[in-house]
This record gives sequence, structure tokens and C-alpha cells, in this order.
Amino acid sequence: MRLAEFIRTEMEPILQAWEDFASGLLPGRDMGESGLRDHAREMLLEVADDLDSHQSESEQDAKSKGREPKDRDESSADLHGGERYASGFSVLEAVSEFRALRASVVSQWTGAHETVTAEQLEDLTRFHEAIDQAVAESLEQYATEKETKTRLFGAVLLASPDPIYVLDLEGRIVYANKATVDLFALEPDAIIGKTAFDLGFWFASEFQHNLKKVIADQSTYRGKFVHSFASGQGDRFDYVLAPVLDEQQRTETTVCILRDITEQARLEEEIWHAAHHDHLTGLPNRRYFLDRLEQEVKHAKRSSLPLSVLYMDLDGFKEVNDSLGHEAGDVLLTEVAKRLADCVREEDSVARHGGDEFTVIVVGAKERDDVELVAQNIRDALELPFQVANRPVHISASIGIATYPQDATSPGALLDAADRAMYEAKNGGSDDRSP
Repeated sequence: MRLAEFIRTEMEPILQAWEDFASGLLPGRDMGESGLRDHAREMLLEVADDLDSHQSESEQDAKSKGREPKDRDESSADLHGGERYASGFSVLEAVSEFRALRASVVSQWTGAHETVTAEQLEDLTRFHEAIDQAVAESLEQYATEKETKTRLFGAVLLASPDPIYVLDLEGRIVYANKATVDLFALEPDAIIGKTAFDLGFWFASEFQHNLKKVIADQSTYRGKFVHSFASGQGDRFDYVLAPVLDEQQRTETTVCILRDITEQARLEEEIWHAAHHDHLTGLPNRRYFLDRLEQEVKHAKRSSLPLSVLYMDLDGFKEVNDSLGHEAGDVLLTEVAKRLADCVREEDSVARHGGDEFTVIVVGAKERDDVELVAQNIRDALELPFQVANRPVHISASIGIATYPQDATSPGALLDAADRAMYEAKNGGSDDRSP
């Protein structure tokens, strides 16, 4: 299910989460359902319509920064900002509602999908951009209602509803919003006046270097880091450093905006893993193996170190599959993969090439006998009985070996040489597995 359809279908649970959060804020405690939800439904429908519409890269970039050109008189986010000001919400309280809305949608949607497609990941990115735009519109209206045009609020206006703090020219924090306090899991007094070094962040040196560049160049910097804060809210973040200029166009302070991208990074890793690994055994698949082989051949050329490829086929697997069924065959392949992984070193690579064929890259073995010993260890391991369908099963392996540069010098030729050697071994029944 695409995200737009999910939002429309799950509208009530999402709105309920929004209402529950807003009612916990001080100004919202005496507000009824209609006041708490105000224009949330319309905003979500506008987001869903946006997800269904075509959008260029420049439009996506503008929206992620809250700069989408407005072609309508007043949006639901505009109305929300005005009414939140009238109801006595602070800026941070108004922004925090969007953080809760973002978290509710992402949590419910990802919870409903064990695996996520590339299209759905793109939906998630566009959803974040649409929420960022809604935040900017709501805050802009709030600011208009409150007649506040300070430079600090202008920086907040451009920010997403995430941890935001302001640093002086020495890198000391002079302002931190509630989201920052919650993320750092520190009292405000323990944050204000401190630098990244004082707070013990391992990335402090790089952060301070980027901060100095932003101040000197009056430019914006975007970066990423991995860090586990005491709050445990996430461990992967991207951040934006943007200069705040005074009336003389000199850098006065710098605003830092963090975004927790832990969930998005996890989804990206899952998609990458699914594309590069065999779904049954968990081993690298043929695509990933060929990429790794290409890199190892390049390294072998630079270092003049030997490189070997083992190509193996399981003898007796078809009989097991035919007699015990495909489910038993899958169990056998999974157990074979475990034994293969135990037979090689950490720096070597095992992959399922397809069907009952497996490949191994052995790096740095200077003697041919060392590679043949690896092959023999694999044969010995696979000849031990497997317990499949509550009965012992016996198989063996025919293995072909090809070595760089003696047998071939390119990845494809090296794999073909090992493949030919394997078939010669299978057809000849010889223990000599080399081509």
C-alpha cells in the first residue's frame, strides 16, 4: 500500500494520536476534540494529495526547506498556526504537534510493512518534505499573528520540527529547544554555554571545523553522524548548520537543526540487503558476489597478492529435493550455507550463486595447497550427515578452483574458469578440482 492511501485509510488512528498529544500540552488541556484536531484532517489530506502528485527535484528540494511557492490563498497549515497562537500555544508547543504527527504516521506505517519497497521509501521522503512545508506555513502564520520577525525565529521558521539549537561564534550553545533537551537527556542548564567538546560528543572536532567554515563563509552545511544519546531516541542523524546574520550582514550566531533519520536509514539498509543477499540462506547473492569479486581482483592487481575462486555444486541435492520435497530442500540449503560460512575466514566471501551452486572468494592464500585445503575442508564438512525432516541426509560437493592471475585475470573469466573446473570434476569424478 502506498503511503497516501495508508493516510486516508488510517485517518482516525492518526488523528487520535495527534489529539492525545495535543491534549497533553498545557494550553490544550481544556480544549475539546474539534479544537485539538482543528485542521489536522485537512492537512493530512493535503499531504496525501501531494504524495499522489508529480513533483520535480527542485520542487522536492524547496519543500524540504519549507520554501514551496504558495499558489493558494490559505492552507490548512496556515489556519492551524493562527488558531494555535490564538489558543495560547507557544511556538515550540505548536511545532511539537507536527513532530508527534510525523512520528505517528511513520510509526504506524512502518509497523504495517515488514519490508518496504523503493517506491514506499520515496513516499516516506516526500512525506517528510510535505510535513516540513506544513511546519513552515504554520509557523509563518503563527509569526504573522504574533507580529514577530526576529532573526532567530526566522531560522526556526525554516527548520523542521526537530531538535534545534543556536551556537555563538565560539561554538557554545546559547539556545536549545525542548526537543534538543529531550534528545540530549540533560537539563537546560547543563546544555547552555557548552560546546560539543564539553558535552563529550565524539564528532566534536569535525562539527567544530564545519561550524567555523559556516561562520567564515556564511554558507549552509549539511552533514550526518552516528551517535547514541542518553535518551535513546535514535542513533543516526543528519544536521544543518546555517548562519544567522545581523543588520550589517555579519554572522551573529549559527543555528543547528537535527533530524533523526534512524528509521529511514534502517529502511534503506533493508532494501539494500534484500537486493544483495539471498532471501533463503542470507548469504550474498550472485550480484553482490560479482561486485565483491571485481573489487578483490582490482586489489589483487594493486597488491600482487593471489586470489582464488571456488565454484561448487551440491551432489545429491536433487534427490533430496525430489524425495523429501522443496521445503526440506530449502532447509538443507540453509544448513549448507552455515557450514560453508564456518569453513572460511572472515576476510573470505561465501555466496549462493543460484539453485544448489555456491561460490567462495579466498584472498591472500599464497600457496595452491592452501586453497585446495580450504576446498577439502568444505567437502569434508558437507559430507557429514544433515538432519532434514527428522532423518539423516547425505550429500557431497564438486568444487572447481580458479586462481588469479594463473587461470584468469578478469572477474568474469575467473568465475568461468572455476565453473569449468567444477563441471570437469563432477563429470570426471576426480579429486583434482583445478582447470
